[in-house]
Amino acid sequence: MRVAVIRFPGTNGDLDVAHVLNRVVGLRADVVWHEKFEGEGYDAVVIPGGFSYGDWLRAGAIASRSPALKEIREMASDGKPILGICNGFQILVESGLLPGALLPNDPPRFMARWVRVKVLNTKTPFTAMYNDGEVASMPIAHGEGRYYIDDPISVNAVFTYHGENPNGSINSIAGVASGDGNVVGLMPHPERASEDALVPRGHGKGGLKLWLSLKESLSRGW
Repeated sequence: MRVAVIRFPGTNGDLDVAHVLNRVVGLRADVVWHEKFEGEGYDAVVIPGGFSYGDWLRAGAIASRSPALKEIREMASDGKPILGICNGFQILVESGLLPGALLPNDPPRFMARWVRVKVLNTKTPFTAMYNDGEVASMPIAHGEGRYYIDDPISVNAVFTYHGENPNGSINSIAGVASGDGNVVGLMPHPERASEDALVPRGHGKGGLKLWLSLKESLSRGW
């Protein structure tokens, strides 16, 4: 089972994601430059966090025009798991693979902190091993993470912020999925909450189940 981790100019979470997939979870992950990405031979895709193209225009807007997104759209239409983390979430929204928009934080400043998120939907390849309503700790690090959509009831929310809404997202939404659940975007960083060495005391490895869910889903032929 092979997972492609897509690298754009300005991506900074690619090696972290590849490390967790390869060495913690036991999947095969390749970091692939976006201009060279071809979906054939890969079972899933992760678009990691960072500042693709320096977040010019809007965060994720330029990267969403990369030819890599054509490959990713084809994989998504085939039902393969696609995950966007932070800037990757922004790219998926800008490309139209996920609904809504990601706006500057309210209050308007970059924020980096640990937050708690509640799992609302366990019927995705990235949440299958969580329990409904489970609360997990993960860190955020973003300046444009405020999720907005005109009709929040219509969106397939996967994660919501629990206890505090750090960036002003509508309905405290922290992550959403496509209608059939195989495309997921979230603002917190699960790769930074998957090993004891990275997690402050009392937070727990709240991101590990996301990667274990992907491994289990792929093994079952998602």
